[in-house]
Amino acid sequence: MAEEIKNPVDENLAKKAEVNESTEQIQPEETEQNAEVTRLKQELDVKDKLVQESADRLKRMQADFDNFRRRTRQEKEELSAIVSQNLIKELLPLLDNFERALAVESADGENFKAGVDMILKQFIATLEKNGLEPIKAVGEKFDPNFHEAIMRIADETKEDDTIAEELQRGYSVRGRVIRPSMVKVIGN
Repeated sequence: MAEEIKNPVDENLAKKAEVNESTEQIQPEETEQNAEVTRLKQELDVKDKLVQESADRLKRMQADFDNFRRRTRQEKEELSAIVSQNLIKELLPLLDNFERALAVESADGENFKAGVDMILKQFIATLEKNGLEPIKAVGEKFDPNFHEAIMRIADETKEDDTIAEELQRGYSVRGRVIRPSMVKVIGN
């Protein structure tokens, strides 16, 4: 009968032994998991640093590009101002000549006309020096890139789409049209 009575202390010791054995098995698994978590956190930190560095680099590049655009715009404005100043400087003698022509009290129309004609020639020379070219029109084939047709007229002796008359002269500057010629075009 003594064998049948179990000692509660022995039972508790047996249970503790079982728990210790299962804990020992769990501890290596937990240690492996902790190591894995630590490794993943380190990888995440490295990736976060790379993302932050890339974001900083992108911000610097955007700032550099904005600075470049601002500098380019300023340089363009300065260059435009210089070109305008140079053109105005070249036109000042024409202004002086017009003022002189108007200041003359002579009633002689021929001399006045000759003076204005000289000023016109000087003006045309100054504009041509700065790249202005008249667009050829009369007798040429109509080209919508250079001419603006105001009306069509019939003329059996001339070919269709030929320019019969120029109503207003057109001009280009260094190959770029700044004002097309207004023309009458033949259309039979």
